[in-house]
Amino acid sequence: MIFAPVARRSAFNNAPRSADLALQRFLLGSFANAAPARSAGVTVTQDDKATTLQLDVPGLTREQLQIAIEGNVVRLSSVEGAPRQVQRAWELATDIDAAASSAKLENGVLTLTLVRVEPVSKATTLSIQ
Repeated sequence: MIFAPVARRSAFNNAPRSADLALQRFLLGSFANAAPARSAGVTVTQDDKATTLQLDVPGLTREQLQIAIEGNVVRLSSVEGAPRQVQRAWELATDIDAAASSAKLENGVLTLTLVRVEPVSKATTLSIQ
């Protein structure tokens, strides 16, 4: 008799694996100054102020997509009842300014422009007496 552990697949769908995130960080860093990185319907481009993700999401409307930004992680998912189920997540190197970022859906291509948070200096000056 052979016993094998069984894990429910749905328990692991909420977040990408750490190895996937590490590979994504490596690829984003490697191709930052080269041509845009493209894999599985996603194009990633970066500049000094923002990271742009272009995703193929044919058959989905604005109302059927949800985008959540938390720190440096972006999550994209489709709502229940949508014709296609989409669940993707990306971890960027720096935090994202959600107020300055934008999302645009045009002809089945979702373009996310994710603006980086500018670090605020906490240095103070002292007067010499």
